[in-house]
Amino acid sequence: MKTHFLYGKTGINVDIPDKNIVGVVRKHTMPIVNNADKAIEEAIFNPIASLPLYELAEGKHTACIVVSDITRPVPNKLLLPPILRCLETAGISKDDITILIATGIHRPNLGDEMIELLGQDIVDNYRVINHYSQKMDDMSYLGQTSINNIPIYVNKYYVQSDLKIITGLIEPHFMAGYSGGRKSICPGISSIETVKYMHMPGILEHPKSDNCVVEGNPFHIEATEIAKKAGVDFVANVVIDENRQISGIFCGELEAAHAAGVAFADKYSRVILSDVSRPVDIVVTSTAGYPLDKTYYQTVKGFIGALNVIKDGGTIVMLSECSEGLGSMSFVDVLKQLKVINDYDAFIEPISHIESFTVDQWEVEELVKALKKVNIMLYSSDFDNFDLTFASKITSPEEGIARALEMHGEDAAILAIPEGPYVIPYLSSDAL
Repeated sequence: MKTHFLYGKTGINVDIPDKNIVGVVRKHTMPIVNNADKAIEEAIFNPIASLPLYELAEGKHTACIVVSDITRPVPNKLLLPPILRCLETAGISKDDITILIATGIHRPNLGDEMIELLGQDIVDNYRVINHYSQKMDDMSYLGQTSINNIPIYVNKYYVQSDLKIITGLIEPHFMAGYSGGRKSICPGISSIETVKYMHMPGILEHPKSDNCVVEGNPFHIEATEIAKKAGVDFVANVVIDENRQISGIFCGELEAAHAAGVAFADKYSRVILSDVSRPVDIVVTSTAGYPLDKTYYQTVKGFIGALNVIKDGGTIVMLSECSEGLGSMSFVDVLKQLKVINDYDAFIEPISHIESFTVDQWEVEELVKALKKVNIMLYSSDFDNFDLTFASKITSPEEGIARALEMHGEDAAILAIPEGPYVIPYLSSDAL
């Protein structure tokens, strides 16, 4: 059976033996928004639990629009123009509008990458700046959260704006349940001094800090409070299908608009496998292709998304281009620490103390969750330090499948997840 997987910019076709494959996990068929420009305009004029954006903008002198960074396939070139037209019609000058790239703790998006993200016209005509999480001079202190006393530092260019707008994509997220909404603020434009508390084992090891779980999720709860402290006047989030077409638009009040978007996305992204009741031996999956699969750092999401449906000791065959290699130097450093410790169970204790916090330790913490359960094989570009992936290198997806069948037997069950972490499968027995 030849199956097309998202991989890099073009995708890849993979031959999977017919006798072994027990299912191909795809989102349920999603509606497609026709005439996106008009639909977005209608959504900002008829928002959820909010005044129309035009009315919110009246009398305001400055505006800040937060956009996701290059790692997220947000259709900014469709989403931003109607918003910008609305602000300018309401009397806010182009010169007084700031577009803030929510890099979180990622690197900035500059030059051609910024143009790819936003389009030449927006880059040429608006003030576009990157968020730098470690520049404390760029932060405003807003107090602490009420549950865990997390110090709240948020980008001052956003906090000081008269009108605050956040945009983004709602899809499954392995810590926050679903992305979008409050995540644009934390970690999107928060200081590392805030983000590090959000990414400690105390939150990430909680059973509800998981894909598709929002209610009771401590990450969601803390991030929502931080976003409300920072102030959000208007949310504009979208849900997309596997071809990156807009399927739903959710604009309005922070919590209500995000909740509506999550409810919509959940109908398509959470997939119950009606014909699969027992964990499979092998999962072949991806990291959803470009731009998410540019680094191994983001690839970890694909491993976590498959853990619900694979048996202990099973094998994940991962297809992730990793055109930029492992990721940041801090991520590499923590991978090296794990290599030295050489004990997955012992990794958590030294990273559990805030005073010894290291940037990107949380992604290795998530990787360890996969490594403790399964074997991983990786089909990817060549890059330095492949041994730090803790994966077996394969020269083709088919080689990985053949090797996995040798490990698990010629009758081993294989499940394919071509879209990677943008669709989360659950066994039919889990739905009972």
